[in-house]
Amino acid sequence: MTGFAPRRVVGILGGMGPEATILLQQRVLATVTARDDSGHLPLLIDMNPQIPSRIAHLIDQTGEDPGPTLAAMAQRLEAAGATALGMPCNTAHHYASAVTEAVTIPLLNMIDLSVAKAACQLRPGQHIGFLASPAVQSAGVFDGALRRAGLQPLWPENGDRMLCAIREIKAQGPTARARQILIDAARELTTKGAAILFVACSEFSLIARDLPEDLPTLDTIDVLAEAIHDHTLSQEVNP
Repeated sequence: MTGFAPRRVVGILGGMGPEATILLQQRVLATVTARDDSGHLPLLIDMNPQIPSRIAHLIDQTGEDPGPTLAAMAQRLEAAGATALGMPCNTAHHYASAVTEAVTIPLLNMIDLSVAKAACQLRPGQHIGFLASPAVQSAGVFDGALRRAGLQPLWPENGDRMLCAIREIKAQGPTARARQILIDAARELTTKGAAILFVACSEFSLIARDLPEDLPTLDTIDVLAEAIHDHTLSQEVNP
């Protein structure tokens, strides 16, 4: 795939965490078959690991609101030429309105896109099992999209264990214990009746391919990568 001249470029609100942002780049890279550099998709990335902690704000209730920082990043990316935005952090979509209200370009909403994709595979009333931060559950990040699609959520019984795995990955990278926590949660949710599992934490995306192959999964990072591909190669100049 060479010779195309994309007129669109997605701006990435990155740093939540840094490895997850790099993982998204890798997944976007994999959406094209290129013979040389020019065949790949352009990205604008604001890699900002100093975004206030979503967990501290939503769970601990001691941290600063990340919304203003995310809004400022979105404005910088729009000013730099981005024609749409992507945010490879599920929990951060709690602040999606702060982002979209700050700019005139669209947010490729990973939450809505992922639920819409699952809805094409599932029947109304079926359950999605969430491998995610407990902040995603407590903030209701997926609630609206699930309600519109007529789908139901299932969550791991021990949210503290999931949070422990996330913090361990952030501090130490993928570990054997974090992998086992993810596998245990996946088995639990499947036993409870989940028709599909959402890998809905970007730290878990780093180890999601270690999940047993017999478990049906959808990684929200992959859905965002596909949306970035489609947006970038669209022939329309305006989003």
